[in-house]
Amino acid sequence: MNSKLHKTIAAVCVATAVSTGFAAPNANSEAKLHKYSTTIEKERPKLNEETKRLIAACRRDPSEANLAALRKQIEINYDKVVARKKAKLEELKRTAKHNFKVQEMQEIVDEMLKNREYRIEQNMRRFTDPRMRPGSREAKDGFLPVLGVATNVSIAYTPVTNEEYAKFIKETGAKAPKDWRNGIMPANKARHPVVNVSYHDAAAYCKWLTQKDGKAVYRLPSEEEWEYAAGHMPKDADFNCGENEGTTPVDAYAKTLSACGAVDMWGNCWEWTSTPVTGEKNVMAVKGGSWNSRRTDCRTEQKGIGRNASHGADDVTFRVIREK
Repeated sequence: MNSKLHKTIAAVCVATAVSTGFAAPNANSEAKLHKYSTTIEKERPKLNEETKRLIAACRRDPSEANLAALRKQIEINYDKVVARKKAKLEELKRTAKHNFKVQEMQEIVDEMLKNREYRIEQNMRRFTDPRMRPGSREAKDGFLPVLGVATNVSIAYTPVTNEEYAKFIKETGAKAPKDWRNGIMPANKARHPVVNVSYHDAAAYCKWLTQKDGKAVYRLPSEEEWEYAAGHMPKDADFNCGENEGTTPVDAYAKTLSACGAVDMWGNCWEWTSTPVTGEKNVMAVKGGSWNSRRTDCRTEQKGIGRNASHGADDVTFRVIREK
């Protein structure tokens, strides 16, 4: 098997860690755990050789037999992880001094059981995407392919920054975010994610990019696209959650990569999606958690959290999808 392709497969599998039983070596052994949660697990199961072999076999020959074998192996990996989570839950029920620890782990177990088939299908689509090749997780032009969705879809390496949004304001005369005093970008925050922008502000920014490009279409990601881009959040991942009283630069935690290779997808700021929250009027789903979130709310699989599309907030930003 080509060594570069082997590394690419391993990298993608790392980012989907717990959902399929894969994980990377701990990139930051001193990553601080969220101050409100002590249930973070440190075990890091590595991609087993059989799964590597089956992924390579599907790339060579995507026959029904090979695809079925890969799916079966992903199911085995997934169920092993669920078993570990259940064991951890039972341990916490016996030993935890605070019930919220039990509740956090119960939420994780319940979600993994409820969405088993969906999460397995996500990983099947990622691992069999024809764009999964050496270099697919390198943002050569600021965008990365979102493996598992339409092949013309890519996502920005970082959320939109203040300095990027300032160009939009200058060219269009759009209203500046409310934290920009007298319409001036906050000092020393050029590389921080822009905040206090509504869903409609974010959509207007995307429309402006589309007009400037003239070829590609720019828009906000759907909730599903965002989840494919992020992959499962590694349990010991280092990001801005519970450690700072506000935002940090979008590349402050550049070693923490999502499934597609993007950064800053967990913590720092919630990100707008184009998916409405079911049963809510004018409320759009946000993903990824923020600097003031519970760590469990930052999990990729967390659903049902939304914000009024007409309002901005100091913990909500956005990231752009490109179609071409």
